[in-house]
Amino acid sequence: MRRDQGRLLTISIFFAIFFVAVIIRLFYWQIIMSDTLRLAGRSQSTLTLASNAKRGDVLFKDNFPISTNRISYLLYANPKKVDSVTNYAQLLAPMLGADPASISARLEQDLFWVSLRSRLPYDTKVKIDNLKLSALGFEQETERYYPEASMAAHLIGFVGKNQEGQDQGYFGLEGFYDRQLRGRPGSTYLIKDALGNPILTDVREDKKIDGRTIVTSIDRAVQYLADVELKKGVERYGADGGTVIAMETKTGRILATSSYPKFDPAKYWEYDGKYYTSPIVSHLFEPGSTFKVLVMAAAIDSGLVTPETRCPDCDGPVELAGYEIKTWDGKYYPNNTMTEVIQHSDNTGMVYIARKMGIERFLIYLKKFGVGSLTGIDIQGEVMEELRLPKKWLEIDLATASFGQGISVTPIQLVTAVNAIANGGKLMKPTVVEKIITPDDKIITIEPKVVGQPISYATSKVMTWMMVNAVEKGEAKFTAIPNYSVAGKTGTAQIAVEGHYDPTNTNASFVGFFPAEDPKVTMLVVINKPRTSIYGSETAAPIFFSIARDLIQYYNIEPSR
Repeated sequence: MRRDQGRLLTISIFFAIFFVAVIIRLFYWQIIMSDTLRLAGRSQSTLTLASNAKRGDVLFKDNFPISTNRISYLLYANPKKVDSVTNYAQLLAPMLGADPASISARLEQDLFWVSLRSRLPYDTKVKIDNLKLSALGFEQETERYYPEASMAAHLIGFVGKNQEGQDQGYFGLEGFYDRQLRGRPGSTYLIKDALGNPILTDVREDKKIDGRTIVTSIDRAVQYLADVELKKGVERYGADGGTVIAMETKTGRILATSSYPKFDPAKYWEYDGKYYTSPIVSHLFEPGSTFKVLVMAAAIDSGLVTPETRCPDCDGPVELAGYEIKTWDGKYYPNNTMTEVIQHSDNTGMVYIARKMGIERFLIYLKKFGVGSLTGIDIQGEVMEELRLPKKWLEIDLATASFGQGISVTPIQLVTAVNAIANGGKLMKPTVVEKIITPDDKIITIEPKVVGQPISYATSKVMTWMMVNAVEKGEAKFTAIPNYSVAGKTGTAQIAVEGHYDPTNTNASFVGFFPAEDPKVTMLVVINKPRTSIYGSETAAPIFFSIARDLIQYYNIEPSR
């Protein structure tokens, strides 16, 4: 009896284990491996034909393409059909711009298909076709094309390949709007019979969706002027490089952005990767005296000073925490007014203002101007430096930050903040794209956006005319445009290197807007390490006013007086 019970228990345990094993196996195949089995089954019974989506165009404001597509060709060969490797190599080498030996090496491979060169233009394809070489063939492909070559290269970015070998936008607009531009590829699924032949009566299709076209606010004429004048200026002053940003004052839309040196997006692989990022969003620098207009505007808006307030500490260097703060040119103006502090770019006057404001109020206004925050501009790669907490600021930090040293911004942050002064105190979100056009021709308009009001309208007007006075009576007065009111400020900032400032190298800059009474354009020029002169008044300012003169004519702006 006990033996029968033991036998029954053993059988029950066996079946229980078997049943659990079956359940585990079913779970493994039906749950864990379900996707793998589904794909395997689909590959055995389904023929998939892919259709690539057309990448959308990027257009200037006038609808002329900055970045578009063109047909090119992939040249391939079947080495098994090559009757004379030497003959093929000698004929193809000059057309492909390649070494005959490298072509021979490919043609000598024991393969049925080898790639010889991609991105061949149509005229080269025709020449190769005329050779009548039977082992050669072509595949049509699409490549990104930049009609204006390197114009606005840092703005546009480029299209390269991702890890799957698919086109992908990198940097600039190509990177920021990649998902919009690339669209969605399509697929056609044909059910196969046992012999692998497609059953045409059973066809399923995922339709491709072509990429959207984006229309920018970039004015081709303004972009050309910025490119030409910046290049001339960088070469004239022996600088390492430079940047220009022109912004439409009332909307925050970018009219032009140029950086030098640049790269060719059609041949991006020939350049060092350091050239790819857009300096206007990725280059942090200490702005120097251009920053003074923001600090002065904050002090006036706070009611702490007026343009006529006199500086009691401007008769000599300021001693502070063991440091001696001097003026940039060694000149001192006792009893300076605040208007004259901006006119003379007086560091001691700015220290006086900063002390009156205090760290808390100082930081509140900087944040209102967008310093320490991303602007949200639609260009890939924007960076920023966060403002330290008030408790981490020393008195000397506040003093030096008042004249733009020891604090870092990007060019787009600086020009956007100064644009608030030009625009009646309204801080605009900077944008590059005005419209997005879908494949079915629906237009999505990106409207200008006010993101803050750091100062009042009244303060903006007072600060504007202080900046006009600085242009007409300050160190850059020789560059002023007769009969036109331009509001502006120079900047010269020493460059921090390994914990100290290099006295021989600077970032020179000029920021301003015009016409002052009703601004149309706000513009910033930054010159990196000029050699002929370290000062913004003698390098960046001439470039600014050279471009401004052309824009005054281009926009047919009436004289101010």
